[in-house]
Amino acid sequence: MTIKIHDNESLLFLQNHLTHSSAQTRIEYALKHINGPFALTSSFGAQSAVCLHLLTQQYQDIPVILIDTGYLFPETYQFIDQLCESLKLNLKVYKSQLSPAWFESRYGELWSQGLTGIDKFNNIMKVTPLNNALNELSVNAWFSGIRNTQSESRKHKKVIEYRNNRIKIHPIIDWNDKDIFKYLKKHKLPYHPLWEKGYVSIGDTHTSKPLSGDMNIEDTRFFGLKRECGIHD
Repeated sequence: MTIKIHDNESLLFLQNHLTHSSAQTRIEYALKHINGPFALTSSFGAQSAVCLHLLTQQYQDIPVILIDTGYLFPETYQFIDQLCESLKLNLKVYKSQLSPAWFESRYGELWSQGLTGIDKFNNIMKVTPLNNALNELSVNAWFSGIRNTQSESRKHKKVIEYRNNRIKIHPIIDWNDKDIFKYLKKHKLPYHPLWEKGYVSIGDTHTSKPLSGDMNIEDTRFFGLKRECGIHD
């Protein structure tokens, strides 16, 4: 039986059905009962190997969408290569039509121009390319590795939601850091190389910094002005 989410009742049914299931069961159920095409988005951040491994164990060739702003850390690009090789990922890279140099010549360093500038940067370099990816790949159901404990903005996210006419599935939404550590250790998967240098949330070089002193996790991104880039808002 294939489930189509067309109203709040069908969405609530899926939420209730999957809330107390394991991540593996959530993925298995979604792949079996929800219409594709499917895709997994990944930032290849600190703990991204978990969701990449979970999904490819059940759907080896699932398209893995990476939004490359051109401002990722060198270590991130190396991490991408490492995981693509070890997990045999079907990587799909999308980016803005503007190169970083062209972008800066047109707009300057928007990320240094307060919240308005950050939002404009994110929309041009992240959100628009993601929408292009989802449309080009005709994605109906989108897997993501976000978790409730990562920020206040994600605290009340559910296992499944209906967003912009697509089903969005969060298999590890209720996992904590201990769950992540245990899974990585069990399957001999790596953290992002910058994890050992104090980076707990890793995006672009100019808006990510390591956790230190009395900072909270949300202070490590976008100068503490916001947490989300628009992809998971």
